[in-house]
Amino acid sequence: MIDQIKIKVNQIDDESRIDRWLKKRFSLLTQSYIENKLRRGLIRVNNKKVKSNYIVLDGDIVSIFGYSEKIFSRIKITRSKTAIPKEILDKFRDSIIYESLDFIIVNKWIGIFTQGGTKTGISIDDIIKNISDKYNLVHRLDKNTSGLLIIAKNYKSSKIFGHLFRNQEIEKIYLAICQGIPRNSNSIVKLGIKKKNSEKKIQTITKYKVVNQSNKISLLLYKPLTGKMHQLRIVSKYLNSPIIGDEKYCINNKFSKEQLMLNAFYLNFTFKSDQYEFRSIIPQHILKFMKKIQLVVPSEKKLEGILKTF
Repeated sequence: MIDQIKIKVNQIDDESRIDRWLKKRFSLLTQSYIENKLRRGLIRVNNKKVKSNYIVLDGDIVSIFGYSEKIFSRIKITRSKTAIPKEILDKFRDSIIYESLDFIIVNKWIGIFTQGGTKTGISIDDIIKNISDKYNLVHRLDKNTSGLLIIAKNYKSSKIFGHLFRNQEIEKIYLAICQGIPRNSNSIVKLGIKKKNSEKKIQTITKYKVVNQSNKISLLLYKPLTGKMHQLRIVSKYLNSPIIGDEKYCINNKFSKEQLMLNAFYLNFTFKSDQYEFRSIIPQHILKFMKKIQLVVPSEKKLEGILKTF
């Protein structure tokens, strides 16, 4: 009888290549070892043979046949820590807006990846692993998206947040400055978005509201009711109001030199029976741009009213 284990892909690894997912989980696995196992069907996704470039999604089941606790316990090791310059560590500590025994809320700055890779440079994940091996990311923001990021400080907290995200029990609201004004001032967009490297589509649901507008530029709040990579950026393009600074989905070059005007602005969730609510500090590049184009920054009172009814 062949020993077998099944591992469920979580949200933080959504849309990762299967070979990279395996290397992350079992850090000494070689590419040739993985390719061999995949080719022979000894590693499968949702009980199907896949190639090394297959993109896994949140909820996928990865089956490993011929699994040996002895072999894989030897392969699975703690990765070496990346050296973090003092100025970046200081910047990270200054970005913390809340910390408890269980989790940290960071106001992520623009220009840093959440997770690392061969060409990404230092990431938030590198920084937190430098502080403690127990710290874990529980969701992601794109490199050029600023705003609120949750970091679990222990395994139990990671499990709780994983459950909250899977069950859509974390309310997330994003602030975006868009080139154009949607036809409706507020609405819900249901849009099928293609999977990476696939023609299959995932149904997404996004709620939005226009907060302010000026000279064909609009300030929107987005509330994604589903989680899909680049969902808000794709929805913005669909509304003919692409997010300014979006190099992939905004084809108008008028503001091509601007940074991405997207901010993870608001979080609301219940953790261990306690209710938590957080707002980001709107970054300077967004505030400066709003001033330049004379787009009014909404008052605290106006934002409070919108958030309560959004």
